[in-house]
Amino acid sequence: MCGRFTITHPNEAIAALFGAVPGNDLPDSPRFNICPTDPVAVVTGDGARRLRVMRWGLLPAWYKTPSDGPLIINARSDTIAVKPAFRTAVRERRCIVPASGFYEWSAGPDKTRLPWYFTRKDGQPMAFAAVWQRWGEIDTCAMVTTEGGTAMDGVHDREPVILEPADWPLWLGEAGHGAALLMKPTDGVLQRHRVGVAVNSNRARGPELIEPIGV
Repeated sequence: MCGRFTITHPNEAIAALFGAVPGNDLPDSPRFNICPTDPVAVVTGDGARRLRVMRWGLLPAWYKTPSDGPLIINARSDTIAVKPAFRTAVRERRCIVPASGFYEWSAGPDKTRLPWYFTRKDGQPMAFAAVWQRWGEIDTCAMVTTEGGTAMDGVHDREPVILEPADWPLWLGEAGHGAALLMKPTDGVLQRHRVGVAVNSNRARGPELIEPIGV
C-alpha cells in the first residue's frame, strides 16, 4: 500500500537521475505530504524519457466523471494483469513515480493511526512502479503494490514496488519483455522511523512531518 509520499529532491536532480527531459509545469519541490488526487511528477518512456505531470489516482476510460467510481491510487501486482482498469495499461503504459520516501500507518493501542516514514537506506530517491491512463485531457496514474517485505513487519502487509536503476529500462518498455518479474518486494533496501501524528491530516505541510520521534 502507498497512500502518502514525499519528494524532497529537486525536480532538476530527479530529471537528471532518470535521464528525462523535464516538463515546464512540474509541481514544486520539496513536498512533504503528497496525497491522492495531487499532481505528481512521473517518468515515462515512449522513445525519449520525460518527467511530466500526472494526477495521482487513475481514472479508467469508462468513468464519465472523476467521481464515477472508487479512487484508484494503487494496483495490486497479483491482479494488475486481469483487472479491467489496469490490464491494458500494464502492457502499454508503464511509468515510474519518483519519491524520497513514503508513509504507512500501524494501529495504536487506542485505535489511533501511528505513522511511519520509509526511505531507502542509501539515501537515494525511490522509483515506484506505476501505470497510467489518459482520461479526457488528464493523464492519471496508479502505483503498483506487492506483498510487504521485512521492513514493513508490524506496520502493513503491502508495500509499493520499488525499482532499482538497472530495472528502469525494462519497466519503461525500453528493454523488451519481462516487466512482470519486477513486481516483487525489495528486502534490505528500506529503513523506517516513527513520525508525529500531524501527517495524519492531508492538509499538513512542512519538513517537520518527516522528523523522527521516540517510539
